[in-house]
Amino acid sequence: MKDPASALDRVDRRILALLQSDGRMSNLALAQAVHLSPTAVLERVRRLVREKFILGYEARLNPQKLDASLLVFIEVMLDRNTPDVFEQFKSSVRDRLEVMECHMVAGEFDFLLKTRVADMDAYRSFLSDVLLTLPGVRETHTYAVIDEVKNSQALRVE
Repeated sequence: MKDPASALDRVDRRILALLQSDGRMSNLALAQAVHLSPTAVLERVRRLVREKFILGYEARLNPQKLDASLLVFIEVMLDRNTPDVFEQFKSSVRDRLEVMECHMVAGEFDFLLKTRVADMDAYRSFLSDVLLTLPGVRETHTYAVIDEVKNSQALRVE
């Protein structure tokens, strides 16, 4: 099976890198940066979106200004490893705004959650009133972040 990334040429990769660093870059500025016409660049960007190399655009918000300054990672172990319990848990966490990311992992626990809340009191409420009441949750381990050393969604494209 052919690697999808191998379909990208040097210009496509440069467009992805530029948009990844500044998603609001105008088509004209992008065209000037890659030395193509605005029409050609617009077509390339449309193709990159259509082929799902670009999944979307969003603003990065400041959690400290929006009452979500406490970052907490949570290991979650379920009491039964059955497909219905996994699906119920996944469905439940998808609806929670506190949960920024949820990953099913291999190892000693089943899921790793990345959450943001206002403070430790808010986390304690989230844990007892929400997380521990979700279907199948047997055990959790909490890791409150002391210092966020790096926070990036950037992927290597060049």
